[in-house]
Amino acid sequence: MKPVIVVHGGAGRIFKDREEGARSGVTRAALKGYSILKQGGNALDAVEEAVTSMEDDPHFNAGCGSVLNEKGEVEMDAIIMDGKNLASGAVSAVKCIANPIKLARLVMEKTEHMLLTDHGANLFAKAMGVPEIPGEKLITERSRERWSKNLEDPGTVGAVAIDNEGNVACATSTGGLTNKLVGRVGDSACIGSGGYADNHVGASSTTGHGESMMKVVLARLLLYHMEQGMSPVEAADTALNYMKTRVGGLGGVIVVSNSGDWAARFSTKQMSWATVKDDQLQYGIYTGEIHTSSVAEALESK
Repeated sequence: MKPVIVVHGGAGRIFKDREEGARSGVTRAALKGYSILKQGGNALDAVEEAVTSMEDDPHFNAGCGSVLNEKGEVEMDAIIMDGKNLASGAVSAVKCIANPIKLARLVMEKTEHMLLTDHGANLFAKAMGVPEIPGEKLITERSRERWSKNLEDPGTVGAVAIDNEGNVACATSTGGLTNKLVGRVGDSACIGSGGYADNHVGASSTTGHGESMMKVVLARLLLYHMEQGMSPVEAADTALNYMKTRVGGLGGVIVVSNSGDWAARFSTKQMSWATVKDDQLQYGIYTGEIHTSSVAEALESK
């Protein structure tokens, strides 16, 4: 099996002055994840590395750069899932953690649980030796400004991958919604809504209006359509259209099938995305926008 990785940096409106940063951020994340796959690494490590890269990038609403809740604080959600055995780990409403996706993986591998929240998640992080950082280190000037004006930012980052062994994985991470209620948990921490991975079908990660995605269980719905014989593109469009017509929700999805086919689709104005397959990088933000280069060229330019 030839390895494939697909990443997204959030669906919604991306302002002109942020477009280049979003493009470079998703391409950097995709290249980092693909490097692991190319060296024979597993899909789980690849999606974790890709999402960690975007959590560390202030252009995205995850990790450093997360939007603020009604109290002006960062509360983050994340999920990771292994398609080999359907193992999953998630955290919600966590504070003072640089990379929630890493904590989600620890939940999956070091506990018998699937989801830890708020204070309990932070206690677990401490027990695992995950360093706590001051909450203000996660807050960017842009996040503070948009919080004070109650302006939304595109939410959520995610990655899906298939490795040489044919194993798939997904990872999703977010700061949520600007001015959300304290303790609000969106789709990103919920298995089947924010992400799903199953070697029998493929892996998906979602972005957009979390409450809408939770109502239709978007990530699993997409894979269900693939089980019924649809291609990744058809399944993504069908699932997004159902969410729009049924509950009025907009969003985006990335997906990779267990045969290595992929899709990045969205019903919002924009979604930053990137993929690497056969040593070829592709990326875009607008509908129909696809830039292509070899991995070697992309690495040289960076």
